[in-house]
Amino acid sequence: MRLFGLTGGIGMGKSTAGEWLRRRGVPVADTDQIARELVEPGQPALEEIRRAFGGEFISAKGGLLRQKLAQHVFANAPARRQLEDILHPRIRAVWLAQVAAWRQEGRPSAVVLIPLLFETAAASCFDASICVACSAATQRRRLLERDWAAEEIDQRNLAQWPIDKKIAAADFVVWTEGPLEVCAEQLERIPGLVLDSGARVCDPQRRCC
Repeated sequence: MRLFGLTGGIGMGKSTAGEWLRRRGVPVADTDQIARELVEPGQPALEEIRRAFGGEFISAKGGLLRQKLAQHVFANAPARRQLEDILHPRIRAVWLAQVAAWRQEGRPSAVVLIPLLFETAAASCFDASICVACSAATQRRRLLERDWAAEEIDQRNLAQWPIDKKIAAADFVVWTEGPLEVCAEQLERIPGLVLDSGARVCDPQRRCC
């Protein structure tokens, strides 16, 4: 099985690329989704977060106040690293187990979406890396349209490698400025990424992100 790590900046189209790959028959694990599952009520990670950061980040119903915690940790680098120490080993264990299952199933290729692929030294776990990217201006416009504050965008970007550094480190780059059809054509050209040729999933009018 050929295993790909897919990364990129916030708002640059990682989730859209992952969704398109799933529809083309490629197994995809999304570490953001894994992280959300790991902090559901009753999960050990949530209790560890409560002990580390306090009950103010837990709702009356016992769920994590994700936005409130994000605002706290992205404005406080030591706190962010503390949260990463809680979550990252658990996240990696989950996707590694999923990859092992795909290998047993004999899947020809698979993808793991990891925003911090290079920052967490996870790239060595993969046969190749894909960076989904767009210009900084397009990224900012997309995030502002999603009601992100300018300060929040800057904080998130500072917590990751600059996109040009990610592009330089990646084996393949998918540029997401255009419609989804153009992004899809780039994904289709990546060697070793085995797609279901019978699936028709691309809406030419849809944007990459």
